[in-house]
Amino acid sequence: MPTTRSEPVTTGVPTVRATGACLCKAVRYEVTGALRDVVLCHCEMCRRTHGHVGAYAAAARDALRLVEARGLRWYASSSFARRGFCAECGASLFWERIGSASVSIAAGTLDAPTNLATTLQIFVDDAGDYYTLDPGIPSRAR
Repeated sequence: MPTTRSEPVTTGVPTVRATGACLCKAVRYEVTGALRDVVLCHCEMCRRTHGHVGAYAAAARDALRLVEARGLRWYASSSFARRGFCAECGASLFWERIGSASVSIAAGTLDAPTNLATTLQIFVDDAGDYYTLDPGIPSRAR
């Protein structure tokens, strides 16, 4: 079950449940819907993109609103996915499967408190040789 910040909607406008930004604030966003708990990805692409494992929450695409997008650029990292990053400070922000109704959000870009927990780690067979996996977090080989 996803963890979310819940506040009543009183004006008919969706309540902002999370906010976030890149390091330089050239990309800022709000999430008005449920935010999935964090999944750690150990695949080579995530490790190269983040300099370590990828840590992602996720939200419905229509629940993510860009408040500032002047720095946002997209990179087609594979035939089925793209990654959003800030062209000004280099921060990695988003991952999305082409045609998906959801977008993954780099957990480190979320403003605290997130009220999220790390619930799964994936692609553990691809983990780097310089760290140890956390045995307390459920994992999948791929």
